[in-house]
Amino acid sequence: QVQLVESGGGLVQAGGSLRLSCAASGRTLGYFASGWFRQAPGKDRECVAAISGSGGRRYYLDSVKGRFTISTDNAKNTVYLQMNSLKPEDTAVYYCAAVVTYDSGSYYTEFGQYAYWGQGTQVTVSS
Repeated sequence: QVQLVESGGGLVQAGGSLRLSCAASGRTLGYFASGWFRQAPGKDRECVAAISGSGGRRYYLDSVKGRFTISTDNAKNTVYLQMNSLKPEDTAVYYCAAVVTYDSGSYYTEFGQYAYWGQGTQVTVSS
């Protein structure tokens, strides 16, 4: 069983930065594709960034391109989301997600494609 533990959320002023971390335990064989989702009050959960199992392909939601960066440290079984130039509209609960796959080149952006989820961490950006 894989468990994901998130950290790094908090309150920041507009224009500031935060780095979210998601540590995985109990990893299985195969590649570990990961993603970061967010959910604001009254809105659907959306994928803001995803990375393939090999780390070679990345996806970003249009509204975060150029501001957010997803990365992994395989030695630490950890995926990160570096968020710069934060805006009030980035305020949401952020969730990391992971799925074991034998396709190292694909990333996943749909909620149902992920098998494992973190507990969520609140990110609040004040104006």
